[in-house]
Amino acid sequence: MDRRNFIKNTIIAAAGAVVIGTSAGCANNRIIKGDKNMKILVITGSPRKNGNSNTLADNFIKGAQEAGHNVVRFDSAFKDVHPCVACNKCGMNGQCVFKDDFEFVKANIVDADAVVFATPMYYFGISAQIKAVIDRFYAINGQIHVPKKAVLLMTYADTSTKEAQPIINHYETLLNYLGWSDAGKVIASGVWTAGDVNNTQYPKQAYELGQNI
Repeated sequence: MDRRNFIKNTIIAAAGAVVIGTSAGCANNRIIKGDKNMKILVITGSPRKNGNSNTLADNFIKGAQEAGHNVVRFDSAFKDVHPCVACNKCGMNGQCVFKDDFEFVKANIVDADAVVFATPMYYFGISAQIKAVIDRFYAINGQIHVPKKAVLLMTYADTSTKEAQPIINHYETLLNYLGWSDAGKVIASGVWTAGDVNNTQYPKQAYELGQNI
């Protein structure tokens, strides 16, 4: 895969990304409906088992399973995923030099119809745990450049839409590069300590997104 094209796509997508909605926390309701019995891979990034982004993931999964979809979950914070070291031995479409829990992701993402990213904001970016998983996509690059749906479930303590934008840009740039389509976002603002999200509308939004994907 041409690195120049990757950089070009990254710049274009980042420049065109916008926050959907007028409030700091929002749900994107541009959902592609009609697909039944999909395989959905949910990748979470929070090291807090009862954290706010994991709560969104729980509710999304509940909705998707009730709708008849097959959901597979990978909690990256509790798995062994070595960071990519840019050795390039995989050639962007081969065997990674590391044999770890990413093998589970590899086994489930290639034939998944949809991929869900659930992450808290950590120091204005996605969590390190989920970033390590995404970086390892490099080794299966050629296998996942096929049409898929994607969802972003994100939580952060601030209430400014501007602060959420870098993560949204990253997500939309990734989708643009892979040729995936956004099936919806739940951007939950103003939640910090574990459990804060329970007193908001965001778990319901995640549940409904799971039901309607």
